[in-house]
Amino acid sequence: MRINLITPFAEKDAAKALGARWDSAKKVWYIKDVADLTAFMRWIPDLEAAAESPAAGAAHPKTNPPGVRAQPSRGVTTTPRQELPHCGCNVLPWEDCKHTANQPVW
Repeated sequence: MRINLITPFAEKDAAKALGARWDSAKKVWYIKDVADLTAFMRWIPDLEAAAESPAAGAAHPKTNPPGVRAQPSRGVTTTPRQELPHCGCNVLPWEDCKHTANQPVW
């Protein structure tokens, strides 16, 4: 039986070393037909639901590990871009032309 794991990126190598496999289509680590689940218990959020569910192959929704509360998003703060005047040369924006080669980069 297949059981999907909720594995943080930092722990993916540990799960792989224990025999977990990566499902690239569903973007989830999983185990299949494992007799002893004790090594994988920290990545199985609800063992009863995972073991009894007929749709065990379906991906679990992303949840926080036990004891970790979600933090509210503070958004991204950016500074205004400084637009450089276009000189009219036929060059790509990231290439220097004879007019902009000596201008300082902010």
